[in-house]
Amino acid sequence: MHSTRNVTDDIVYVGVEDRRLHLFENLFPLDRGISYNSYLILDEKTALLDSCDQTVGRQYFENVEYALSGRKLDYLIVNHMEPDHCALIDEVLRRYPSALVVSNAKTFQMIEQFFYALPEERRLLVKEGDELSLGKHKLGFYFAPMVHWPEVMFTYDETEKILFTADAFGVFGCNNGNLFADELDCRAKDFVDDARRYYTNIVGKYGAQTQNAMKKAAKLSIRMLCPLHGPVWRKEEDLSFILGLYDSWSRYEAEERGVTFFYNSVYGNTDSAVNSLCMRLGERGIRNIRAFDVSKTEQSFCISECFRVTNLVFAGTTYNNGLFPKMEDLLLDMKALSVQNKKVSLIENGSWAPQSGRLMKEYFDSMKGIEYVGDLLTIRSAAFSEEAMEKLADAIASSVKEEKKD
Repeated sequence: MHSTRNVTDDIVYVGVEDRRLHLFENLFPLDRGISYNSYLILDEKTALLDSCDQTVGRQYFENVEYALSGRKLDYLIVNHMEPDHCALIDEVLRRYPSALVVSNAKTFQMIEQFFYALPEERRLLVKEGDELSLGKHKLGFYFAPMVHWPEVMFTYDETEKILFTADAFGVFGCNNGNLFADELDCRAKDFVDDARRYYTNIVGKYGAQTQNAMKKAAKLSIRMLCPLHGPVWRKEEDLSFILGLYDSWSRYEAEERGVTFFYNSVYGNTDSAVNSLCMRLGERGIRNIRAFDVSKTEQSFCISECFRVTNLVFAGTTYNNGLFPKMEDLLLDMKALSVQNKKVSLIENGSWAPQSGRLMKEYFDSMKGIEYVGDLLTIRSAAFSEEAMEKLADAIASSVKEEKKD
């Protein structure tokens, strides 16, 4: 039973949606599932762009066979070698023994690592800017290393003005039949949160490389973006929207002015201090405020928030003379993912020997573009200076409202 849909008259979506997977990369929660996208171009020659995860292999091959309608497969183009997109390469080649694999040298090296060395007669090696004619469709290949693996390339259909973008411009979640972004509410908070959480946790470390790839893409006339996860982007306003978000995220620029709190609280006193500061910020006219208990909130959601807003407040308790483990885990992940260009305020709590403020600051001192807002606020058990809290609220509110510098 097939589940295909035409992208254009000659291009068929043959990917599969997986609502059963709990954790993407065995790490990131999938409340709405995930799509494994693959595309088939039907011309004088046929070309399949990427495969799928092995867990959805049966459905995938039913889709491919239905779309081919008895035709042979001439080319398998491999844009990305991560197993959720490459796991079925071996089976594709077994089912379609005349198909050539089209990709770059790094990809062929990885195919050998995952499977075996392909014989020369089954390889079509391409370099940056090379072209392949399928008949009416003319394909070009543009490398996008470290977005987010070293072998990644984009395939550009010059005829249809479509860029197949590997993992770039992807979104967590299933499309549920609405293949195109304009069929979804792609500006809704939940959708944008999933897009941001995908980018920041999967690609976020590689902002400079993403910028390089976007500069290449900007030289092309693009009518449609076809990523390996999430919807196809085809309307001009939607293309501008997702490209704008990627531009901001990869420059480590906040989407919005606002304040997000990340805190841990063992017995509720740090939680109470966070509530107090939130209320004071509300009184000062700050409207975009969120607060997350790092013990309860899964880390990938916290990382997404770090990219979203201008100002971050970290309230951490001293624990075993160090940092509370969940707070330290978040700071380690922020550093690993190159979070930068943030305005940071710090609150520490310690009943007899507060250490968490100093230890959190050590992490932020190792990150780029960190601006500290206000003085460190120290809580001893449940006691803190009202004057110090008021000054911190003033400093944060002033920072959020501050005119953006050129």
